[in-house]
Amino acid sequence: MSEPTILVTGAAGLLGHAVRVLLEANGQRVLPIDRVAQTEEGQPIVACDLSDVHRLHALAVENRITGIVHCGAHSGPMVARDNPYSMVQVNIVGTANVLEIARIHGARFVFCSSTSAYGNTPEGLVPEDVPLVPTSVYGASKVAGEQLVSAYSRQYGVDGVSLRLSWVYGPRRTTDCIVRTMIEDALAGRPTRKPFGRDFHRQFIHVEDAARALVTALRTPRLPRQTYNVTGGTYLTLGEIGDIVRRVLPQADIALGEGPDPVDDRQHRFDVSAVQRDLRFTPEISLEQGVRAYAAWLQNRAAA
Repeated sequence: MSEPTILVTGAAGLLGHAVRVLLEANGQRVLPIDRVAQTEEGQPIVACDLSDVHRLHALAVENRITGIVHCGAHSGPMVARDNPYSMVQVNIVGTANVLEIARIHGARFVFCSSTSAYGNTPEGLVPEDVPLVPTSVYGASKVAGEQLVSAYSRQYGVDGVSLRLSWVYGPRRTTDCIVRTMIEDALAGRPTRKPFGRDFHRQFIHVEDAARALVTALRTPRLPRQTYNVTGGTYLTLGEIGDIVRRVLPQADIALGEGPDPVDDRQHRFDVSAVQRDLRFTPEISLEQGVRAYAAWLQNRAAA
């Protein structure tokens, strides 16, 4: 019999890659899949589109799948904005297809959700149980995914949990990220200019902390909750984040206007007491540490 294997979807992406690296560093056998077969840091990724349910089942039969970390998705409201149908097919139908693997094979299921599920939040500390009113199809797809996880748990006994991650930043991010923009501009000697954001709060989490939260959830079965907020522990304006970038890179020339990001939700500080209590998770990488490491990674990549 083959050894226990963790299926990681979206393994070529920001979070999926970090989850795979963390699992393999701890000696876990991993089946990494993504839409296109490729090699990452000398390790192969198996081609499997989330819409191809027959391919998913074939891979599950060939491997002893005991856990799933489902990171595969359109990864933010800025992605596929002109193709909501694709967002639904990938993020909702794809999640249902992977949940079927969990149901049939009795695998632990960890869903990578997002604080975009909330939409704009009420004032004050935001716990998991406030009403979800997403403002984007992406946010709605995460709500739908969470509900599927909960329904599979109630109806079929699938041991599943959803982690609502705040904005993830760090090496390998390819979609819009103002932290990366500030760093890249500073390294290139360009000014960073935005007509908004100086007083607009955003809660970032480093990719390695996000991956650690997902892996911790995978290893903690039968949790008392099915959804958890996970952030990097800060609640800063983009102006304050710019100040951190300037501390790390004194040459940074950053000027932001007043007002909210026109394509982002206005969200208040998320309550992370549940994930601290049940998963004993707290972030390990401060924003300044993360910015410093990210700047070094971007500089090395540019040099290479």
